[in-house]
Amino acid sequence: MERPGVLRWFAYSVGVRLPARYSDWALHDATSEHWRARYVLQRSVGIVPLCAVWLLLPGSIWLRLSLVLMAALVAYFYSCAYMEESIEHRLGRQGFPHDTGRRVRTEAAEAKNAEATARYIARYRTPSEG
Repeated sequence: MERPGVLRWFAYSVGVRLPARYSDWALHDATSEHWRARYVLQRSVGIVPLCAVWLLLPGSIWLRLSLVLMAALVAYFYSCAYMEESIEHRLGRQGFPHDTGRRVRTEAAEAKNAEATARYIARYRTPSEG
């Protein structure tokens, strides 16, 4: 799996489609164990510079900080509210069928739950309990 460089990652974070050779990485990015944290980090690439510019506006510091806080909270709220849809749209731009990310994450969760269940049964159930 080839990982994009820093500049391509920044471009990907703001919505640019990656070349086809990064498709495996894009799928991993959208379905890995920490996909939510990765998504929030990528959204920060677009939010943080805007907040930094708003801090430079004229006015009292408390007013500028209030503006930045309010804008960041609204931006993160809407980004997180539509996280799964955004991830599916991003995967669609990379050439994956609709709901690929959800399917892969569901399969991984089911496999993880099956392993946990097997460990539980092996540890806490006697052979006669079945």
